[in-house]
Amino acid sequence: MRAGNDMQAPAAGTPADRQRLMRICSQATVAELSAALARLAPLPSIEVVRQPEVGLIMLRGRMGGDGAPFNAGEATMTRAVVRLASGELGFSYLLGRSLERARLAAIVDALGQNSRFRDRLEIVLLAPVMRREHAQRSVQRAETAATRVQFFTLVRGED
Repeated sequence: MRAGNDMQAPAAGTPADRQRLMRICSQATVAELSAALARLAPLPSIEVVRQPEVGLIMLRGRMGGDGAPFNAGEATMTRAVVRLASGELGFSYLLGRSLERARLAAIVDALGQNSRFRDRLEIVLLAPVMRREHAQRSVQRAETAATRVQFFTLVRGED
């Protein structure tokens, strides 16, 4: 276990919290992840367990949502694994080819399991990314609404 009383034991939070954090990491840019980690400094020492690497994953589908599975195609994916000095392992599996983004997301995952960083991640990463995503969706909705065509039926006067 741990020696000394001054070290906090890591608390993983709920699986839903971790899933939410990783969903935000999948939406965040490299700049957003870097800025958030810079605001969390000083960070514990970080050991890279698995260097970020790019590979392919098979995308599977089901006809009608519940039919027999079939291979729909392949997608590029980047994965990375890191370990904090306090023992938390952080994993990231992201679509795309960004090695740096995968590394940063793995660090965020590890920090999100540590009670010292979990609440601060909410402020420095989750809130800004969610605001940006909301603003982008609002712009997209407005652009879509501007192109909407209203169809209506005229009643003929032949009673």
